[in-house]
Amino acid sequence: MADRDTGADLSRKDASAATIAAQRRAAAGLPEDDGADFALARKGFLGTIEDAEIPGAWSMKPYAFLEGERPDTVHPSLWRQARLNAIHGLFELGSGVFQVRGFDISNITFIEGRTGFIVIDPLTSAEPAAAALKLMREHRGDKPVTGVIYTHSHVDHYGGIAGVASADDLAAGLRILAPDGFLKAAVSENVLAGNVMSRRATYMYGALLPQDGKGHIDSGLGKAVSRGRVSLVPPTESISRTGQRASVDGIEIVFQVTPETEAPAEMNFFFPDLGALCMAENCTCNLHNLYTPRGAQVRDAKAWSRYIDEALGMFGGGAEILFASHHWPRWGQDEGRRFLTAQRDLYKFIHDQTLRMANHGLTAKEIAERLALPPTLEREWHTRSYYGTLNHNAKAVYQRYLGWFDANPANLHPHPPEAAGARYVEAMGGPEAVMRAGQAAFDRGDYRWVAELVGHLVFSDPTHRGARALQADAFEQLGYQSESGPWRDFYLTGAMELRAPRPPSAVPRQAAAGQLRTLPADDLLDSLSVRLNGERACEVQLAFTLVFSDTGESFAVSVENAVLHHAPGAKGSEVVLTRKTLIDLVLGEAVADSAAPSGPGVEDLSRLLSLLDRFDLWFEISAP
Repeated sequence: MADRDTGADLSRKDASAATIAAQRRAAAGLPEDDGADFALARKGFLGTIEDAEIPGAWSMKPYAFLEGERPDTVHPSLWRQARLNAIHGLFELGSGVFQVRGFDISNITFIEGRTGFIVIDPLTSAEPAAAALKLMREHRGDKPVTGVIYTHSHVDHYGGIAGVASADDLAAGLRILAPDGFLKAAVSENVLAGNVMSRRATYMYGALLPQDGKGHIDSGLGKAVSRGRVSLVPPTESISRTGQRASVDGIEIVFQVTPETEAPAEMNFFFPDLGALCMAENCTCNLHNLYTPRGAQVRDAKAWSRYIDEALGMFGGGAEILFASHHWPRWGQDEGRRFLTAQRDLYKFIHDQTLRMANHGLTAKEIAERLALPPTLEREWHTRSYYGTLNHNAKAVYQRYLGWFDANPANLHPHPPEAAGARYVEAMGGPEAVMRAGQAAFDRGDYRWVAELVGHLVFSDPTHRGARALQADAFEQLGYQSESGPWRDFYLTGAMELRAPRPPSAVPRQAAAGQLRTLPADDLLDSLSVRLNGERACEVQLAFTLVFSDTGESFAVSVENAVLHHAPGAKGSEVVLTRKTLIDLVLGEAVADSAAPSGPGVEDLSRLLSLLDRFDLWFEISAP
């Protein structure tokens, strides 16, 4: 095995001369910073907890380094955004409207009702949400939570509900409002694809990186994702149409449904008596994702822009406070309209110009290299690529309309990475030749080419330490140069795992288990269908009735043609158990003999369980 050096270099490197030069060019092209965003982010501050430290779930303490000078290993624009997102605590936005920022990647907002607090978006996990509610009560009185609103179906906006609503609250019928289709979208994104998306999210949000100038500094959208207890409690009321009204704890709300924008199920809403407009995650202080690199359905840029325009018409004349599920608010009708107008045009520009170039025959990659914002949008800080990027958003628009294929027959049926890697390495004259070419590209600062070229050798021979080290070094410099927080974290996590491969899991760690436990029975069974191993089930036929003793529901369950079906009703012999028991069995936290399912269908259930995969979160990404 030919190595670039005598062994793997696990140390993180400094910024190269090429990276330092790139940072200087980036700094010279940034808009003028008049400090207005910092003033907005601090406006209305009431108090916080020291370092926003919530044991086991969240802390701002590791980010104290942001008070120092920017190192050459961080893009100057991302450094600015990271410092803004480090401002934390409880803020008063206006009469009756309060927000806690910096306790998670997202914001939690409180509306004072007649008797208690209406909670908007209870964060990702229970512990930060509980800490935010405690802080609110310290400043505004020990009042109950009288309603919860989920703005949309992403986990950082509902997963912490256990921190603001007790089991007794839920049993007593606490009102939980969400856009129509919320549960279906949440299950699809966070459960059906939960394991693969969670693993990719460890890259996107830098969950494994140290927090310092050579590691994770910010996600662009917020500091990072909290790590507490996540749950999914279904809404009690769905908002299905624009203009629909509701009164929660004496507070009037006018809703605007915005499906297929930042989330499949999302809504904006206006509090007319408070002059406060919530734009959910449709308008934030950065360019958002039309495609999120952790993986999700591509979003509709045209609809996104149209709904912002609709919000301008519906609410722009009465909104004195404009707030969102991330970042800091805007105040005043004129400033609100200006902000919404730029955000509206940002997404439509990307949509229209991508399709214009596509109609000229350019491919997604070619369009992504050419697309640039007009100066009127480029000089706004809130349109910059801190989270989404022009590059991958252009590819998203292309994908939505034209799919993954660029129509070149050479790309219709290419070899997968390992097979292609072996062929590329052979064609180039072997590993030594690939390494020489890769090193020469690295020395001239062409890190994108290094990553692509040497990646073929890594996938051809993942034990080649020199190839792993050289690709890691290239990833690292690309990360340092990234204005996007997710791009930085992807590159730096890839570098880390190339240098220090993770050992195989002794016991698979399965993602989304917490949400699996709170799913309605029908959705729970639906989630099992993607665990059925088609190769092992190809000759199996099963049919039995699953009876949940805790809910009284019955489902006919069958396997045929390597497909798992279920439907309400009965078919075949019965097996009786609780939902919890079934989940324990699926996750491997119990075995059928000891979990005590009963009935003549137990043997069929055991056979089905033997055909279900248990997913491992820690699959490889940067190597085969």
